[in-house]
Amino acid sequence: MTTRSGTRTEGTRQTHGWAGCLAVVAGFVTGFVAWGVGAAPGLRGAFEGERDLSLLYLDGPVIIFGAPALALGVWALVGGVLRARDRVAAVAVLIVLAAVAWGCGEWLEMRTDRFTRGDSW
Repeated sequence: MTTRSGTRTEGTRQTHGWAGCLAVVAGFVTGFVAWGVGAAPGLRGAFEGERDLSLLYLDGPVIIFGAPALALGVWALVGGVLRARDRVAAVAVLIVLAAVAWGCGEWLEMRTDRFTRGDSW
């Protein structure tokens, strides 16, 4: 809270609205890169052009839109509900996005395994 002179009073905390937007943008970038790298073998095709299009219309939107939703949820939980500082919330978002990128990479590696092994069963 500010007084008429423009100085802040003790006990109040000012949050930055752009930081939450930055968390969403980081989530979009993380989701898009994780999906793009992981789904590429299945979208390129294997023997005789066999492709898995569910990577495009199912896994793609879930990963690309799920990562920013999760980042925003963590930002709101840590920054808003737990009343942590913006730096702590940013670190929490980065840790969650790293875990999301790893998890999506593992999931997509399992889904595209038959395209990278060389045999198409």
